[in-house]
Amino acid sequence: MVTVIIPTLNEAEHITAVVKFAYSDPLVTEVIVVDDQSTDNTVALAKKSGAKVITSTKLGKGASMKDGVLYSKNEIVLFLDGDIDPYPHFTIALLAQPIIQNEVDFVKSSFNRNAGRVTELVAKPLLSIFFPDLMRFSQPLSGMIAGKKTLFQQIDFRDDYGVDIGILIDMYLMHVRMKEVEIGYIENKSKPWHALGKMSKEVAQTIIIKAANTKNAHYNLEELSVMNEIRSQMEFALTEYIPENKKLILFDMDNTLLKGSFIEAFATKFHLKKELMDIRAKEPDPIILTKKMANLLKGKSIAELIQIADEIPIVEDAITIIAELKTRGYLIGIISESFDCISNHIKHQLGMHFSLGNELEFSKSICTGEVKIPSFWFSQKNSLCKHTICKTNAMLAILEKHQIKRENTIAVGNSLNDLCMIKEAGMGVAFCSKDELVNHHADIIITNKMFEDLLKVAK
Repeated sequence: MVTVIIPTLNEAEHITAVVKFAYSDPLVTEVIVVDDQSTDNTVALAKKSGAKVITSTKLGKGASMKDGVLYSKNEIVLFLDGDIDPYPHFTIALLAQPIIQNEVDFVKSSFNRNAGRVTELVAKPLLSIFFPDLMRFSQPLSGMIAGKKTLFQQIDFRDDYGVDIGILIDMYLMHVRMKEVEIGYIENKSKPWHALGKMSKEVAQTIIIKAANTKNAHYNLEELSVMNEIRSQMEFALTEYIPENKKLILFDMDNTLLKGSFIEAFATKFHLKKELMDIRAKEPDPIILTKKMANLLKGKSIAELIQIADEIPIVEDAITIIAELKTRGYLIGIISESFDCISNHIKHQLGMHFSLGNELEFSKSICTGEVKIPSFWFSQKNSLCKHTICKTNAMLAILEKHQIKRENTIAVGNSLNDLCMIKEAGMGVAFCSKDELVNHHADIIITNKMFEDLLKVAK
């Protein structure tokens, strides 16, 4: 009765779950995965899950969608994204039933997540000018849609980010009966900030081209106030997405910038490894854990501690990569749950702008064994997670201080202590991490102990 089409490009992480979800609905009799020349094992996993798999005739999501429509056997066609898991349980029924019941011929989804930045800054302002009737759609860029095959065969599928808004406009111009349905909550990470400029341009281009081809194009495009509005909206979008000197990169220190951990190197040098392991094994409270680890340093001089830090190798290309990132306008710093005297020392060695750590106390250059945990670590009303102390709280403090948007932030780390920061930054980078959960939530995974790959994404 219903064909589900899933355009894919390197979606091995979720494709099995998405195919199984599609087949779990009794309305679905066919699942087609249209692959855009993936380099991972997306195709093998999709076939193993029971989907029909075809290779797109042309690169781009739009071409994949069109190929899927032409290949489908059912009159009702439903599109799902291949990177979402889990989907709300009744997604397929909510999208397909209005068509099955002959209420409408095209259905677009909305879901419980704030509308995206491109939607609010680009799509909606331009729709309000050219296609005000479409302002009733709260999420016009949503890719989860359903409609009749005969209608999809008549429309133009763009090959860029404009494909989803283009379909909506084409259906509107064909006077198709259509509606938007709420499908529930979807956890779909926002695109990194550096991708938004391209996306906003292609979405805006699609809307304007579609408007230019309508009967009222001459009036729309030559109206001075309209053109001024378009210009102001696009300029606003540009300053939002690519603000000069408003970009941030945060590095973890231990086992990220350093090829080792300061506290572990200290414990090894002073034969305190058993004591350190006992503290870690027995103390679940992160505040008490930090205080007990600081107590291990009691009686040691600042010179001894710095010497230990200097004996830990720094990632070879760290200095040159950080220098290049600074030329690209990034504010660069360390957020470490280690001690500030060490993170500040590494910051100076690498030429970074700042470091945040726990404040180890000294008396006449000798460590007292006491430590102050700064307030920026602690949970506040705008915190992004439920942890009592978390690196994301420190990240938010930096963002607020320098008036930087979170989507303009890159976070680099390797351990569970970095997980929230990696998840909540605009782009999360797992650096030589052995933790599967960290790698799972990262946008980028670096497996060799070099930072050169950061230059490919930090534009």
